[in-house]
Amino acid sequence: MNHLEFKISLAPFYPASEILVAKLGEIGFESFVEDEPYILAYILKSDFNDFNLTQVLNEMESFSKIKIEKKEIPKENWNKRWENSFEPITLGDFCIIRAPFHSSNPNIKHEIIIEPKMSFGTGHHETTQLMIELMKGIDFADKKVLDMGSGTGILAILAEQLGAKSILAIDIEEWAFENMNENLERNNCSRIKTKLGGEEQLPEDENYDIILANINKNILKSQFETYAKLQLANQRMLISGFFQTDLKELSNRLQDYNYALEISIVENLWTSALFVKG
Repeated sequence: MNHLEFKISLAPFYPASEILVAKLGEIGFESFVEDEPYILAYILKSDFNDFNLTQVLNEMESFSKIKIEKKEIPKENWNKRWENSFEPITLGDFCIIRAPFHSSNPNIKHEIIIEPKMSFGTGHHETTQLMIELMKGIDFADKKVLDMGSGTGILAILAEQLGAKSILAIDIEEWAFENMNENLERNNCSRIKTKLGGEEQLPEDENYDIILANINKNILKSQFETYAKLQLANQRMLISGFFQTDLKELSNRLQDYNYALEISIVENLWTSALFVKG
């Protein structure tokens, strides 16, 4: 299945670019590349709805002047695009996310090798980096982990490297699911089970020490009740994919399921938060 590429110019670029990416993610766009003053946004041709995009662009008029170009991208051209634009992400001496065509760095504790293809999750987006920052401070040894909206599998791979005894990684997008499984093999993972789908794929008789969910605000809100049924007291949930202004709303919703906010971190308005179940 081919994808559509939208080249969207923004003036001013910030903070409109962050708001636009969040809104496009809610209507099915799955991959983004920032190349100021442009956002390159990608969506499966079959998932594209012109009315939804028009609504988003109308909502953005108060933030920025927008120009847009559209073209169709054949599936086979995607890898070459990433090779031309994808740079390694280095998070201090804790973690490096790189493609197979980049050199290894033996001075960094954790190395994740991905070939992103069409799926979201190159490590470049603030939400992925914020999740990794929170994961750095959590003991994953011998823990059961659920990674919802796993994308390329970055967070699931890191959880295994941090010592988790088992990880269930789920994504609803077939492209992401295929890419994730390739990346798990590429990183020699042996404790990650994958499922294609959404919350309907979650087992009812399991509980997870740690839940990772980097999705978007609306999906998070709709799935909190399901997540809560999978955790016991003192177990942790890490969430991201939303703006700082959304944190209070999400925190209030999670209080209904006996979760308390332990810490939140912010970068360019994007937020990641750690909650502990009471």
